[in-house]
Amino acid sequence: MYALVDGNNFYVSCERVFRPSLEGRPVVVLSNNDGCAIARSNEAKALGIKMGVPWFKIRHLEEQASLVALSANFTLYADMSDRMMSLAAGLGPEQEIYSIDESFIGLHGVRGDLVDRARKIRARIYQWVGIPCGIGIGQTKTLAKLANHIAKTAERKPGSYPTDLAQVCNLAALPASDLDVVLSATEVGEVWGVGPRIGKQLRDAGICTVLDLVHMPPHVARDRWGVVMERTVRELQGEACIGLQGSPEPKQQIACTRSFGRPVTELRHLEEAVSEFASRAAEKLRRQRHLAGQILVFARTSPFREGPRFSRSIVVPLRRPTSVTSDLAGAALDGLRAIYRPGFQMAKAGVMLLDLVSADHVQGELALEEEPAGLRDRDRLMAAMDMVNERFGKRTLLLASSDIEQGQGTWGMKQVRRTPRYTTSWAEMPLARA
Repeated sequence: MYALVDGNNFYVSCERVFRPSLEGRPVVVLSNNDGCAIARSNEAKALGIKMGVPWFKIRHLEEQASLVALSANFTLYADMSDRMMSLAAGLGPEQEIYSIDESFIGLHGVRGDLVDRARKIRARIYQWVGIPCGIGIGQTKTLAKLANHIAKTAERKPGSYPTDLAQVCNLAALPASDLDVVLSATEVGEVWGVGPRIGKQLRDAGICTVLDLVHMPPHVARDRWGVVMERTVRELQGEACIGLQGSPEPKQQIACTRSFGRPVTELRHLEEAVSEFASRAAEKLRRQRHLAGQILVFARTSPFREGPRFSRSIVVPLRRPTSVTSDLAGAALDGLRAIYRPGFQMAKAGVMLLDLVSADHVQGELALEEEPAGLRDRDRLMAAMDMVNERFGKRTLLLASSDIEQGQGTWGMKQVRRTPRYTTSWAEMPLARA
């Protein structure tokens, strides 16, 4: 048995914890540079606001419908996620954190009423963290994901499903006849792993509901849509094909890219941005204990803005695989200077670490005679840098080539609507006054 714990409209819910005045109002959270909606409250969804809609298309709703738009506050969301996940882990002995707002829980060996246990965990998360969530339970991860959708939909849209399935839904506990009714009321596109393209193909083939897909023979799914769809069908039929992952698989590539808050025209500002991006990528690289053998750097203008166009990239090989921030940033800057051309309004740049290998599988460095002794082993320096930044906040220690006043410089993101980082910054901690 598996459960999926999922925070409702997670980014919006995090904002509402510290701003109760937002309850009942339509709220959207915007992407980097306040570009498009990446989270919506139920009230915003009722206004017809779609996920990913550009901000300029819904801006008029600020006055017409009292819409509240906020810049993304990822530092806050990550901290709130850690708190929610630590409580969700009490539901069962195994946990897989699937995303910032979703967590699979293994229920193998858990006795008693699973729905009652799930409701208590849900109430604890809401009381201690302030995040409302839905919990779905099923014999497989796919069924747990589907049950979570039913639990949240039954709460948001009364009448769509039986009311006793709201908030917490255990598909495994339903009688066969009731289960068929619920599955027949659920559109096939709501199944985990069925995207828009395959969903359309299924509907064209007469498979419109989840119940239709459950009755499909697995070999038919494999022949027409491949082994992934066969696995999905088997999971819907109660055969567990996807296990829990205690820790995520190491990434084969690590990228850090950003769109700029305003056009960048000078090389020095591009250098600041690329240096910062390389530093962030290096931190991620060390976190998964890998080294990079090559680094790709790119810069481009906006495809939507009038004027001359520029889009170039280059891959810079490294002398030896490394995770040292200064080495990676230096190589990225060399690549940037090689492709840079003046006279363009750059809108985006980024780096990607390639040819990743485990640090445990690489022979220790052989010092080169021309290298100063202090540069031969910098692992301890990087570990100290990461520890300081983790304890005292990001960018406490950084390369001098990065912009010291990020967010106020030329290339920083627009976040004029960002709320305070209430839980991670002493200067931004909320105050309660008598």
